Amino acid sequence: MIADGLFLPALVLALVGWLVPRGLSLVFPEGVRPLLVLAFVSTIIMFLVGSLFFVGLYVLRGVSLDAVLAGGLAEVVLHFGRLGLISALLWGPIMILSVAGLPRHWVEETW
Repeated sequence: MIADGLFLPALVLALVGWLVPRGLSLVFPEGVRPLLVLAFVSTIIMFLVGSLFFVGLYVLRGVSLDAVLAGGLAEVVLHFGRLGLISALLWGPIMILSVAGLPRHWVEETW
């Protein structure tokens, strides 16, 4: 069934897309510039998480790690990098909403 194979991974990526900026906001200072840096760092982290998430999905679906990594470093990075970029369709809008909501919790700075 398509829901078994797609729904849970999409939900996990969306949830992580919400949580990464929230977690980073605990260590980043308040302010507009730090918020922009936080958004950039969140994007890089989510790209890496998305790429590694697909590596994990391949392994969970029964493909051996040797087979996943057998194509050579450039081919593997390109393939899973592309999947990480495509996964931005799932986590990107959620991450943007998460980052946009952070200024509501600011105490020292104003938006």
